[in-house]
Amino acid sequence: MTQDPSAIGPNATGPKATGPAARPGPVLQIRNLDVSFATDAGPVAAVRGVSLDVRPGEVLAVVGESGSGKTVTAKSVLGLLPETATCSGAVVVNGHDVVGLTRRELRALRGRDVAMVFQEPSTALNPVFTVGWQIAEGLRAHRGRDGKRISRREARERAVDALRKVGIPEPEKRVDHYPHQFSGGQKQRIVIAAALALDTGLIVADEPTTALDVTVQAEILELLRDLRDLYGTSIVLITHNMGVVADLADRVVVMYQGEVVEEAPVRTLFAEPREDYTRRLLAAVPHLGRNSASAGATARMHDGGEVLVRAENLGIVYPGRLGSPAYRAVEDVSFTVSAGEVFGLVGESGSGKTTIGRAIAGLTRATGGSLTVLGHEMVGFRERSFRPLRKDIGFVFQDPAASFNPQLTIGECIAEPLHVHLGLAPHEVRRRVGGLLESVQLPASYAARYPHELSGGQRQRASLARALALEPRLVIADEPTSALDVSVQARVLELFRGIQAELGFAALFISHDLAVVDELSHWVGVLYRGRLVEQGVGSQVMGAPRHEYTKRLIASLPVPDPAEQEQRRKAHRALAVGTYTGAHDRAAPQ
Repeated sequence: MTQDPSAIGPNATGPKATGPAARPGPVLQIRNLDVSFATDAGPVAAVRGVSLDVRPGEVLAVVGESGSGKTVTAKSVLGLLPETATCSGAVVVNGHDVVGLTRRELRALRGRDVAMVFQEPSTALNPVFTVGWQIAEGLRAHRGRDGKRISRREARERAVDALRKVGIPEPEKRVDHYPHQFSGGQKQRIVIAAALALDTGLIVADEPTTALDVTVQAEILELLRDLRDLYGTSIVLITHNMGVVADLADRVVVMYQGEVVEEAPVRTLFAEPREDYTRRLLAAVPHLGRNSASAGATARMHDGGEVLVRAENLGIVYPGRLGSPAYRAVEDVSFTVSAGEVFGLVGESGSGKTTIGRAIAGLTRATGGSLTVLGHEMVGFRERSFRPLRKDIGFVFQDPAASFNPQLTIGECIAEPLHVHLGLAPHEVRRRVGGLLESVQLPASYAARYPHELSGGQRQRASLARALALEPRLVIADEPTSALDVSVQARVLELFRGIQAELGFAALFISHDLAVVDELSHWVGVLYRGRLVEQGVGSQVMGAPRHEYTKRLIASLPVPDPAEQEQRRKAHRALAVGTYTGAHDRAAPQ
């Protein structure tokens, strides 16, 4: 997008000068909002006495931990609360009080006056319809206010224009593609395009960048910033990423246990937080360059130790299906992981991080070069010969909710490797499970609970306990904190760091969050499109990167400091090539 100076800010004279920027007063007013949910144990209060305003052309960030009420507050703006919810107070969108509207009135309001960008675009988009049809569907539903329905041709033209505005390449062609033919970042842009096409004055964005790589996240944030500056769009940003808040927000509302505990302009909040909870929230945010695990190191911290993993010119190829060519996921990668060392592997989605981790664990076949794990060659390995070594490898998955069997208790899930590899007596298994839970700071009584009865952070700690059940020599952690709140993430990282130092196992820590990797890793490798473009001591790679891709990756990472982030944004713009061309966004296989 090319920014027109005459179309910036609330007094814009650009494309939407007659839109939300021209409306007097706030576009959203919430007054004394109370929301409770009916449960078998009685009503549960989720939101209590929340009041806030959103002005034209403003980005208001609502932050807080899971369970703080921020998403419930956001959904109340569009009347999307379930039937079990009881809502009182006032939620006024452009003069319409959402509380008390009929379903028909709510349907007219949604899209016309307010639109929502959901956290997971893959579930927001219908897989059996083209993206153009889905954008046009909203136009046909909401453009009948003058009694004239929009034609199919005009709806298609508007859909193409919306895709062009959000930077989808070849929009005239891609408008007829299906969601699975786009990458995660592109799908998020398509959801934003659907809101933009409706010419709405207010967008509610619920965790719009949580699952995205830092480079794609930077592009989405730039897009949202342009929506504000070029079109005068007001945005309610729901997030727990304080770096995103520092990069994009004008004002911040902090929620805790269903209540607003603090509200301030973004620079004031970060520089002078008033409330203890806000200070704790900011203190928990990892910051690149601070608390680096390799600070002061000039060489490998465990140089000369036993090498547990050695990759030499490693290649991994996935065979093609239905006549499609083979896909080379990893090519010519060489590195080592020594005993007692945490090796951090970073890169964008599709760079090959998880593929390498799964190959080390024997879950994916290495097809070229050499990969030696615990003295065993993995290229062409036989499961029967590798099986005795599996007890020496622990795996912490990205999504513990999906990696636990929902029909088994937490205790039964943790006990499974003990039964498979050790054949212990039942009373010994119970004792070991209780000890493992306590080692990850969970009560032994949690062994009787099911996965859905634990929070995300608790499930991740239980997942770590399962990975450590057999006292492995090597642990592979694949994005173990990507979906956690900053405070929960800080506790899990501190726990992981403490247990690793105590037990001395080697670890391959896979993540796209450079600040997290910097806090944990002694040695860092940077992957780009299946190749290891840079590796070295963590503080040196993060502090003085040599490769252009590493520089762009680090410049894309938002930091929780508005003043510093403004400078980093300028650096990222200088390094970025084709910001809205999707050049760095790898599309899903066709």
